[in-house]
Amino acid sequence: MSRKKRKLKQLEKRATRAAKKQQIKKKAGKKKKVIHQVPFGRVYIKASFNNTIVTFTDEKGNVLAYSSAGQCGFRGPKKTTPYAANVIVADAVKKAEKYGIKGVDIFVKGAGSGRDAAIRAIYSHRIDIRSIKDITPIPHNGCRPPKPRRV
Repeated sequence: MSRKKRKLKQLEKRATRAAKKQQIKKKAGKKKKVIHQVPFGRVYIKASFNNTIVTFTDEKGNVLAYSSAGQCGFRGPKKTTPYAANVIVADAVKKAEKYGIKGVDIFVKGAGSGRDAAIRAIYSHRIDIRSIKDITPIPHNGCRPPKPRRV
């Protein structure tokens, strides 16, 4: 086979590959995301000593929107302040608005300073609070004590 024929075959192969790629691109269009309306949901507030995280979910537990202090631009010790909790809740509510949440059950975990402020912020955004539950893990009998020291 001469060089010219080989070149022609290569060009034909490339052309067919390009045509196939274009067909694939035409088929794969962006699907429109369907947003379901969720009238009642849950809010999980995790207020640790280092961060505050707020998560909006539906009643089954599927996450709709979430926000944290680091995501809102707070760094270092400012992440646990009550003001940061207000900003975090405002951000999460803004994201969850498109789902049409009217009422929530609140689950609070942790002992950080942002927990009360987060609840107040949810109430101030005109979201109906059905219940508030503290799910902070508490040890029943504590850790196993160290073995006695041998002298």
